[in-house]
Amino acid sequence: MQEEQYYEEIEHLIKKNEIGKRARRIEENYSLVETYWRIGKIIVEAQGGSKRAKYGNKLIKKWSIKLTTAYGKGYDETNLKRFRKFYLCFEKSGMLCHLLSWSHYRYLITVKDEKRRNYYINLCIKNNLSVRELRKEIKSNSYERLVNKLEKIEIEMPKTYSITTDMKNPIIIPIQSKVNNEHDLELNILANLDYFFKQLGNGFAYIAHQYKLVKNNHNYFVDILLFNIELNCYAVLELKLRSLRKEDKAQMEFYMKLVDEQVKKSFHNKTVGIIISKESDEFIVNFIKREDIIPLNYELKESMKE
Repeated sequence: MQEEQYYEEIEHLIKKNEIGKRARRIEENYSLVETYWRIGKIIVEAQGGSKRAKYGNKLIKKWSIKLTTAYGKGYDETNLKRFRKFYLCFEKSGMLCHLLSWSHYRYLITVKDEKRRNYYINLCIKNNLSVRELRKEIKSNSYERLVNKLEKIEIEMPKTYSITTDMKNPIIIPIQSKVNNEHDLELNILANLDYFFKQLGNGFAYIAHQYKLVKNNHNYFVDILLFNIELNCYAVLELKLRSLRKEDKAQMEFYMKLVDEQVKKSFHNKTVGIIISKESDEFIVNFIKREDIIPLNYELKESMKE
């Protein structure tokens, strides 16, 4: 093996690791928001309900001492009160909490008026505001400066998109090294995720590759697990450098079912599947949504410098 090939292998490993770190941060944020909401819910219930919880009691102080000793200052009295407030603000709409990061919610729960708070939530969702941009909107009294204020403002869920709404056809996967097998194709996709997602459609986020699922003491590994924010569902991506077979669809449906059972949250839509297969000299992207298969061509091209 030549020096350049060794370097390419090292670069692939580094790229995979960097992509994995970004994806883990996204997944950790979803988990963080849900955990804090649930902690707030338990605190409120332990205090005897939302009306009484507004006034608080010695329980939070007692628990904060124990939790801070065991897990650090992230669970001090101030933060436990913040979690309780988070739940009280979103008591009836917990399923919406995954839409933004915890850093967003830390500022949003300081907005006491629900209508005003919902306005800023919708602003974040619609314009993909960063935390800094959200703070700027709140400090500049963006809501108060509205000429026409609605009598009631509800949180607006992101628009529902069809899986084929904004996909390209053919989908182009830039190639940086030879593709001799499915593993090589996986590495090329992982090394070019941002570009690949733009081809695949809006809202896709990387979760993991070779994601392990367990059923009846048997391990199964999904080539690449994605999540689509706009469709609010997981997407299983499998790679086949051969023609699509009947058993591939059955395997995909099995993986989709496992993800629904083991990974999917109650507020997520059902998992969809994507199989990339090779038909003669063409490569095809097959989208699977339960019984439906939607074939789309895709091409492998050398990476283009921007």
